[in-house]
Amino acid sequence: MKVFYNTFLAFWVLSEGVLAGPWSAWMPENIPALEGTCVVIPCRFTYPDELRPSAVHGIWYFNSPYPKNYPPVVYKSRTHIVHESYVGRTRLLGDLNFRNCTLQITRLSPELTGKYYFRGDLGGYNQYTYPEHCNLKIINKPTIVVPAEVVEGSEVELRCVVPDNCPEMKPIVSWTNHDDLSESSVYGQVEEESSTWNLITLLKFLPSRENNGRELGCSVTYANTTFIFDDATTLDVKYIPRIVQANASVEVIQGSHVVLVCSVDSNPTALISWLRDDEVLYEEEGGNLTLHMHNISYLQDGIYTCVAENSYGKENHSLALSVMYAPWKPVVNVSVVAVEGEPLTVLCSSQSSPEPTLTILKDKKAVAMGVYQSQVALEFASVSHEDDGEYWCTAENQFGVSITAFNLTVEFPPLILPESRCTAARDTVQCICVAKSNPEAAITFELPTRNVTVNETDREFVYSQKNGYVITSILTLRGEVDSQLYIVCAARNLYGAKNQQLQFHHSNSLMWAKVGPVGAVVAFAILIAVVCYVSQTRKKKNMNENSSFMQTENPPVVYSGDYRTPGNLEQSEYGRHPGGDKRLLHKDLGIDYANIDFTKLSTKDSYTLTEELAEYAEIRVK
Repeated sequence: MKVFYNTFLAFWVLSEGVLAGPWSAWMPENIPALEGTCVVIPCRFTYPDELRPSAVHGIWYFNSPYPKNYPPVVYKSRTHIVHESYVGRTRLLGDLNFRNCTLQITRLSPELTGKYYFRGDLGGYNQYTYPEHCNLKIINKPTIVVPAEVVEGSEVELRCVVPDNCPEMKPIVSWTNHDDLSESSVYGQVEEESSTWNLITLLKFLPSRENNGRELGCSVTYANTTFIFDDATTLDVKYIPRIVQANASVEVIQGSHVVLVCSVDSNPTALISWLRDDEVLYEEEGGNLTLHMHNISYLQDGIYTCVAENSYGKENHSLALSVMYAPWKPVVNVSVVAVEGEPLTVLCSSQSSPEPTLTILKDKKAVAMGVYQSQVALEFASVSHEDDGEYWCTAENQFGVSITAFNLTVEFPPLILPESRCTAARDTVQCICVAKSNPEAAITFELPTRNVTVNETDREFVYSQKNGYVITSILTLRGEVDSQLYIVCAARNLYGAKNQQLQFHHSNSLMWAKVGPVGAVVAFAILIAVVCYVSQTRKKKNMNENSSFMQTENPPVVYSGDYRTPGNLEQSEYGRHPGGDKRLLHKDLGIDYANIDFTKLSTKDSYTLTEELAEYAEIRVK
């Protein structure tokens, strides 16, 4: 009570400076009070100074300032006759003689809510109802004031406001359901506004997203009463989005159906987007967003990101989507043609997921391999003709195998193979020259001691056969062989030339091995007799003929080689001229010959033709 009257004195001092004019009054425009409690309406009035009443009386009306309307009388100082609603509830706390009209109303009930007017009565006609009035509002709960925005992580202050305008009843205010709030504290204070008083209890704390939707209560009680007044508020905590569920990185097989889910907790509602790299695939507001991808392909492989954003911030979650598929058909980098002796690198590449195992094979043997690589290299420091051939590049992973074949073509100068030789049998010499080269070599048979060079343009004397890079040419001589005769095989292409003297192999030596020692003696005796006979015969011929096979400078020759015209042949290292060679065969030797029957020829894998493999017409000397 002492506190209240000290406050009231302050109000009085303030009022002295506020009032003005001959007839005026001051009172709070609005004043609230809890139902069942009491309220004091502070009031101050003035009247003209020339009036000096012996006594001053006053009347409080409810809801109307005009007596002729017969408004309910709240308080009347002359008779104390009041309306039945106010019987025993009102009393005047102020002294009218000191121009103080303060009124107290107890046991407040809702029907007492309304406007209250004061009328001064100075006697006689000096009565005046002041237009200033006070609006009394009867409430049944405290008022909780929440800031316009409660943001996660930012300190917030909630206020519980309770009217405190009754000196006889002091409110006791407490907060409920706040014990586990982060960094919470509670304290109280009293605030005055327009001479009305409020008891305010403050609750401070750091809100979190977990506090969103939480109900906090304020409770008011009075000592020695059973009054309890409660109010509650639900927290609306604003916070940035949080992605609570999303796919992890995933591997899928090409052609399958993929579902990516992103669930978000946010307040306010977030805009959720699915992006691939920087491209927005799908977006909408809500709590979750699902992205469906049907018949997925390797083109959709990449990093997918879920982005959730509202006005308070954003969060994102990324995942790697790997589309698994079988290797593509391997690709070889170049058209593989090389020159022997040069360095060479062949690259084979393929694409797959996961990366393939790449293998290059030749003759079913691996010559290069790369594990989990998109490219493999086959390197030759110096490529040779033996590296020529068909290769296979295979790309393999757990989803399939793909193969590409390619040819490595090596161009190289001629090689004369070991099976090249001359074979003497009776009166026939057969020479075989087998050459390997790329491009194809031109083969020439040269007889240096007879100044003869023959090429394949004389097809009546030549048989040639080609198989791959190998060409076989056959030269046949008829008649007795000069002991000084030797034959050179020459093979030439744009990368070089190779000359080799052909070794003679006598078929008689093979016969001795078959008949044994006894047979050899018999055969030797027969041979001596034949030689003597032939010798006598030749002596007779030499006397009758101008020339013989042994005396001519150019023995009869049959040759096979490449299919070039005589004009394209180069001069041999011996200085022989193909045109002159042919003239020697036809003019000087006077040779009768028949065409060779090639249809009866057969070949073997070694390309060596023997007397048994071909049938030739006999070339005789006239």
